[in-house]
Amino acid sequence: MLSRDILLVHTHAFATLAMVGLIWTIQVVHYPLFASVGEQEWPAYERSHMSRITFIVGPVMLVEAATAAALVILAPPGVPRWMLIVGLLLAAAVWVSTAVWQGPMHVRLAERFDTSLHRQLVLGNWVRTIIWTARGVLALAIVHAALSARTQGGTIS
Repeated sequence: MLSRDILLVHTHAFATLAMVGLIWTIQVVHYPLFASVGEQEWPAYERSHMSRITFIVGPVMLVEAATAAALVILAPPGVPRWMLIVGLLLAAAVWVSTAVWQGPMHVRLAERFDTSLHRQLVLGNWVRTIIWTARGVLALAIVHAALSARTQGGTIS
């Protein structure tokens, strides 16, 4: 049976790495293809994108944020506190970027496609892509530190 600490770091890593994969797919494939949608079809397409992506991203982001906060509060043995704090701060940065930058851009794009705004969305989303990638590396480092602390104690409980 896994301990609460190990379950927490693994759940956190799973949610974070799921978001890393998703953000890279959105950044490299999905957002650039927005320009290929016809002008007539665009508003309905963007509204559909917003509702469908929220259905996938919302729960995973909530789990990621909740587990990042729980890690700071519970501080699993062997994991440097700075990793946990930096992880939470990076998660907060993603949420702020989403709320202040990407979310409002999608709302504006839902009205009509705008090439300049689309370009800003794609370029600005690199911020989230880089932050989430850094979070993914950090989440793996947290798992490694937690497991190392367990194995040095002679058990992986």
